[in-house]
Amino acid sequence: MENNFWKGKKVLVTGGSGFIGSYVVELLLEKGAIVSITSFKTRGNNDEDRNIAQFKDKIQIFEINLLNIDSCKEITKGQDIVLNLAARVGGIELNSKHPSIMFKDNLLMFMNVLEAARINNVQRFLTVSSACVYPQLCAIPIPEEEGFKDTPAQTNEGYGWAKRMQEFLSKCYAKEYNMNIAIVRPSNAYGPKDNFDAATSHVIPALIRRILNGENPLVVWGSGNQTRSFLYATDFARGLLEIAEKHAVCDALNLGDEREVTIKELVSIILKLCNKENEIKVVFDTSKPEGQPRRCSDVSKASKMINYKTEVSLEEGIRGTIEWYKKELLRK
Repeated sequence: MENNFWKGKKVLVTGGSGFIGSYVVELLLEKGAIVSITSFKTRGNNDEDRNIAQFKDKIQIFEINLLNIDSCKEITKGQDIVLNLAARVGGIELNSKHPSIMFKDNLLMFMNVLEAARINNVQRFLTVSSACVYPQLCAIPIPEEEGFKDTPAQTNEGYGWAKRMQEFLSKCYAKEYNMNIAIVRPSNAYGPKDNFDAATSHVIPALIRRILNGENPLVVWGSGNQTRSFLYATDFARGLLEIAEKHAVCDALNLGDEREVTIKELVSIILKLCNKENEIKVVFDTSKPEGQPRRCSDVSKASKMINYKTEVSLEEGIRGTIEWYKKELLRK
């Protein structure tokens, strides 16, 4: 019988009512963990309630602001493991316009949670970094060794530096306080329950929303030749738990899918799956920023270290995301 690392463990998931956090919580409950989460809802935003509705009665919910260190100390008491998923995130426009906010809030929240975990002798900690730590020009697929090379891409500068500093602090705490800390650098996540808000959504939910709402012509930032790889929500959540369980040694692992796709190809896939490929004209606006020319992480290290492999193809994942959006948000 396979050993279940998570059964009976008291696990705190910061940002547990968010998009990926809710998938992580669901998986932890399936594995028999005793789960607590943090939630910080903005006025008029019901997304977080919807994300956790099906298991809300099975978990403890702390509605707090992680920018407050005293609150962080309270919620980490008695926890065996802290999975730190809480973050201020957004698309290329938000990151470009507000680098100081993205840096300050992400780093301060992290510092508070990590210090609180240390004070309360938490056994294990997961630092969720990002592929945004990588520089504008780097080897493709991107190896973990380039995580502190040059500077992060300018369009993600504040967020990228915050994530680099989170990794640096993790290594300092592991060395000085002998904490067991795992570090993961995920690629772009997508899937049902994603953020479809016009001001802050990432590329896949943004395109799905705009296409299904009939935007025509569809104006896409950049040339469309820039590439990305995308990680489906269930593969993302499973990867986080596997890395936290099997590789808590302060050695960053990329988490992503091996497939690299251009934004032009991505637009075409979404148009086809929305049955709109013959109805909507696509215009690529090269006066707008497009971020890194290529971004596809080398995931061979995670494959070797923890035998990680993705299970959901891009087309299958996008189809499921479209169906969820139609059911949950489009009519409303």
